[in-house]
Amino acid sequence: MEIGAKLKILADAAKYDASCSSSGGNKRDSIGTGGIGSNEGMGICHAYAPDGRCISLLKILLTNFCTYDCVYCINRRSSNVERARFSVREVVDLTLNFYKRNYIEGLFLSSGIIRNADYTMEQLVRVAKSLRVDHRFRGYIHLKTIPDASPELITEAGRWADRLSINIEMPTESGLHNLAPEKNLRDIRAAMGSLRLSIDEARAEPKSPRFAPAGQSTQMIVGADDASDRAVLKTSHNLYNNYGLRRVYYSAFSPIPDASKALPLIAPPLQREHRLYQADWLLRFYGFSVDDIAPPDAEHANLDLDVDPKTAWALRNREYFPVDLNVASRETLLRVPGLGVKTVDRLLELRMHKQLRFEDLSKLRVPTRKVAPFVITVDHRPRAQAESTTLRSQLVAPQQADLFA
Repeated sequence: MEIGAKLKILADAAKYDASCSSSGGNKRDSIGTGGIGSNEGMGICHAYAPDGRCISLLKILLTNFCTYDCVYCINRRSSNVERARFSVREVVDLTLNFYKRNYIEGLFLSSGIIRNADYTMEQLVRVAKSLRVDHRFRGYIHLKTIPDASPELITEAGRWADRLSINIEMPTESGLHNLAPEKNLRDIRAAMGSLRLSIDEARAEPKSPRFAPAGQSTQMIVGADDASDRAVLKTSHNLYNNYGLRRVYYSAFSPIPDASKALPLIAPPLQREHRLYQADWLLRFYGFSVDDIAPPDAEHANLDLDVDPKTAWALRNREYFPVDLNVASRETLLRVPGLGVKTVDRLLELRMHKQLRFEDLSKLRVPTRKVAPFVITVDHRPRAQAESTTLRSQLVAPQQADLFA
């Protein structure tokens, strides 16, 4: 098979993996090294880092052959998709040639399992090592890690890659057992724990060998089983706290050809995936707990698709509002719908010099219509709303009717 045909198959097969952000790595270039590449700058962009940098990645599978038969996977053993496989040399050459044409700034490489975990992991490591050692490539490299691979191979992968990731696949152990019975959650978590120890050791000792400086991430599929959003967020909270993950990615289940009867017939709404990312941000940066976002009752186990999670919390907890922008603490301000972390910090700085007025929010480009019912300023006090349902109707964005309904 020609390399162009392989690229078409294996780039398309990699599109289901969302965890390809290049954030968190140390800035690095090849100036004065005699090598090639850097992990910063602008190109034909693929991934945006939280600091605003835009880094394009060649995102491919080494192969879409796989010994596993995970029900939700298009590349499962029993699938009748067209198969292809790159050699190590082909991936290295593609990465270098794409970089020289300014198409990419790095490589995201995953793979189906061929022969066994160690053989597959060895092939992935050979790609990264060849780029770093043979070609002195200084760009970004993200490798998918095989949980069952030997610790020696994982250690070597961390030496050459900027980030490693292991997909936890499903939000719950029962979901993984039902849809991917050949995979074991205990093995996945053990591999994550081992990665965290190696990453922490490398960070604690400046003279220790380089190991995945951009940390580790994971991905879970949402909507393939009956796990609630609360269950998803509890798993994410556990992963952040116990394994030091940089990111948890959420991928809405996408129906696949010749699907098992165990899978839903239609995909979950993409808005659900969007709400989970918003909730994830609240967990990480806004001081919210899982119970705040998805209370432990059946009615609120899934996130509201009509309003964002912070607004939904505010509507359920009207007794906390309105808050006075001139006296409220940072923690309280972070709970106000429409106020982000940077805006809150700017308001705190601004009120050291003046009494805040409502027009100050407009100057900071705050969505005043959203914020107005929840805040007090020198010249603004919201009218009391009789019920949250009334306020909710005002905050829900109007939806265009379906022309074909």
